[in-house]
Amino acid sequence: MEAQKYAVILFPSVSHALRAEKILKEQGIAHKLIPVPRQISSDCGVCLRVEMGHWDAAAAALSGRVIWEKTALLDG
Repeated sequence: MEAQKYAVILFPSVSHALRAEKILKEQGIAHKLIPVPRQISSDCGVCLRVEMGHWDAAAAALSGRVIWEKTALLDG
């Protein structure tokens, strides 16, 4: 069985992450608020994990509405 692929979206602050979470929830886009994985950044904080199948919808929903710093791919 192949591991699920996820996009992890990092934000400049927790408030940006919480705003993005609210936007995705309103749009019905599956996501999860998680601590920033150590292999991505040593900074403390939270990020959003989105299944790759939902990435395009998530990016479109967040575009122009919230600032994010970068994305990374993870195996689940």
